[in-house]
Amino acid sequence: MSIAGKSVIVTGASSGIGEATARRLAGAGARVMLAARREDRLKSLAEDLGSDVHYRVTDVTNHDDMLALGEATIEAFGRIDVLVNNAGYMPLSYLSSRRVDEWDAMIDINIKGVLYGIDAVLTHMLERGEGHIINVSSVAGHVTRGSSAVYSGTKFAVRAISEGLRQETAGKVRVTIISPGGTKSELGQGIKDEKVLTEAANRFNFRFLEADDIAASIAFAIDAPAHVGVNEMIVRPLEQEF
Repeated sequence: MSIAGKSVIVTGASSGIGEATARRLAGAGARVMLAARREDRLKSLAEDLGSDVHYRVTDVTNHDDMLALGEATIEAFGRIDVLVNNAGYMPLSYLSSRRVDEWDAMIDINIKGVLYGIDAVLTHMLERGEGHIINVSSVAGHVTRGSSAVYSGTKFAVRAISEGLRQETAGKVRVTIISPGGTKSELGQGIKDEKVLTEAANRFNFRFLEADDIAASIAFAIDAPAHVGVNEMIVRPLEQEF
């Protein structure tokens, strides 16, 4: 597999899709740099996955942290082949609830975090003439509901940024957008709006995807031949309508 030997950064690697992606890629022979804020989880995962997996405690909303992450990866592995911009935050609420701090956090993590990740690796990739940036969006980046106005806005932004990046770097850097539907992870734990929680319990009564289902999609995009750009994938549970 072409995944073997590649140097990959995974943000949001302490749980959910990020952890599953790290496990799958390391299992396929990649060298992985784990990034998240929870050091205990990163350390445990790195120890579990072996010597070719390193970690760095990183806040994706801090530009200096992200630059240092890129530098640490180059120091550890000699290069950066792939960035998986996976870290995300989803405290769904109605605009009338005025949860402004949550809006700010979503913008910082879901948009600025993606941009800072791109900035941390893009110059290096362009100098090498190759690389792959994978940005995790959401089905909420395609469909907006009342309680997802801000979250959807951030995920639409991820798709717009990714498409602009693809056009800017065509022929050098592969750019992939992964848009998961309902997936088992800690993402839903960010929802504090009681009305939204009640509605979600009634609406999302189908079998969710496993985190590894999305990890498999990420691995598929990485494993594609070098001349193939897997630009975007929407991966939903079979029963999910939107």
